[in-house]
Amino acid sequence: MFDLNKMMGQFKEAQTKMQELQEEIAVMTTSAEAGAGMVKVTVNGRRQIVSLEIDPDLVKPDDREMLQDLVVAAVNKALADMETIAKDEMQKRASSMFNIPGLNLGGGFPF
Repeated sequence: MFDLNKMMGQFKEAQTKMQELQEEIAVMTTSAEAGAGMVKVTVNGRRQIVSLEIDPDLVKPDDREMLQDLVVAAVNKALADMETIAKDEMQKRASSMFNIPGLNLGGGFPF
């Protein structure tokens, strides 16, 4: 039998768990490299750069354009990696949180 109070309780619990998950993801980090490791960037789950490492050999006036391109490539890769990590975590948790009889989410939650 359909129990609206129970379902509302499950949604409230799911909302709390999703907030906790967002907080966990915020402190996760991932790193990416470009130029065979000459530029390395680390980002957190808030999609902020935490650190940037540049090979000293790249810091020459005539290599400025290459350095800029490598930094952009490393940052974009790290941000894309974090997006994948966050999405995977959300899908794992959401599938278990929204297991409500009679509610079909099409095999997953749309994150």
